[in-house]
Amino acid sequence: MIPEINYWAVLLATVSSMIVGAIWYAPKVFGRRWAKLAHVDMDNPSRGALWPMVTTVLVSFGTAWVLAGAAAIAWHFYQGSFFSATFVTAIMLWGGFTGARMITHDAFEGRPTRLTTLNIAHELVTVAVMAVIIGVWPPALG
Repeated sequence: MIPEINYWAVLLATVSSMIVGAIWYAPKVFGRRWAKLAHVDMDNPSRGALWPMVTTVLVSFGTAWVLAGAAAIAWHFYQGSFFSATFVTAIMLWGGFTGARMITHDAFEGRPTRLTTLNIAHELVTVAVMAVIIGVWPPALG
C-alpha cells in the first residue's frame, strides 16, 4: 500500500517550515538568543546562507512528505478524523525521533540545554504547523 498524499499540502507545509524558521530565528524573537547560545555571529556570518537554505527546503520537503504519508497510514489504521490522525502522528514522530535524537546528540556534543530546548521547541512548532496544513487538506481518495 502506498499512502495517499496531497502534494499541494506537502508543498505548502514545506513553505510553512521556512516561514516558521524565519519568524522563530528573527533577531527580535529568538534569533539573538540562539546566536549567542550557538556561538554564531549574526552580524558577520562566516559563510553564505544559500546552501543552508537549499538544504532546509529539501529537508523540510522530506519532513512534510513523510508526515503526510505517516498521517495517511495512521488515519487508515485508527480511522476517525484525518486532522486528528495527522496532528497526533506529527507530535509522536517529533517526540520519538526529532526531540529524542536532538537531545542525545546535543548532550554528547556538550551543547547548552537552553540551546537544545530552543531548537527542539522550534521543531515542535514547525511540525505542528505542517500537521495543521496537511491535516486540514486531506488527500483525495479515489
